[in-house]
Amino acid sequence: MDSDFEKKVAEVKSKIKSYPNFPKEGILFWDIFSAISDGPTCKLLQSLLLTFMRAKFPDVEAVVGLESRGFLFSFSLATELGIGCLPVRKKGKLPGEVISYEYTLEYGSDVVEIQKTSIRPGIKCVIIDDLIATGGSITAATRLLQKCGANVLGCLVIMELESLNGRKNIENDIPVYSLIKYD
Repeated sequence: MDSDFEKKVAEVKSKIKSYPNFPKEGILFWDIFSAISDGPTCKLLQSLLLTFMRAKFPDVEAVVGLESRGFLFSFSLATELGIGCLPVRKKGKLPGEVISYEYTLEYGSDVVEIQKTSIRPGIKCVIIDDLIATGGSITAATRLLQKCGANVLGCLVIMELESLNGRKNIENDIPVYSLIKYD
């Protein structure tokens, strides 16, 4: 992307607030809501995401939003691009027949699901979320979509916590893009 794009990303980054020791001691929480609560910054972020999607994923057929902040961005991007918006949610949050994927966490396991009627084999999709930390949610969503026969073109996040090395947990052939990086 060009220098104008990078300047706009820096503008969005300047609006993101951090909260030490939230939600628990030792965690530094980067709050995307602080940026998108400002109308012009919200519009700017939307424009950046659209520009990025059009440049990197011109053949995308669906945007997959991860629970819960990914929903904010998946719907608006899908609307602008004229394509489908597919939610991936935690177990028990979607009605109808679902396809599930169970994954291991540091202490236990979790399950993500997608509605069977919303996904079709071969669909070209991009996963979007606000943040990649350890990569667990995006990895689980990627594997769920692959289990459904979808073609995952890539993952797009607004913020990445590089020190947690989350992108190393995602399938090697799936590109991961982040607009903003924090150490």
